[in-house]
Amino acid sequence: MRKSRFTETQIVSILKEHDAGATFVELGRRHGVHPNTVAAWKSKYGGMESSELARARAIEDENARMRRIIANLSLENDAMKELIAKNSWGPRSEKPR
Repeated sequence: MRKSRFTETQIVSILKEHDAGATFVELGRRHGVHPNTVAAWKSKYGGMESSELARARAIEDENARMRRIIANLSLENDAMKELIAKNSWGPRSEKPR
């Protein structure tokens, strides 16, 4: 995915201009983006402050890290279960008489 040429703080400052009364068309011309892009930013970042953006970014990074950890642990768990079943180290089932 292409990285935006605007940082999140710059986007928030552009949206503050919109809150001050500028239209999407004016903002698009002034900053060199399509007015629909400004509207999409509004739906994504509307009402956020710079400090909230930093906190949201930190939470997203932590969630991604946790997902990777869980994926690795479940792979290891699955591999161990297969090894135990293959080598007959697991609980023995009783033979029918």
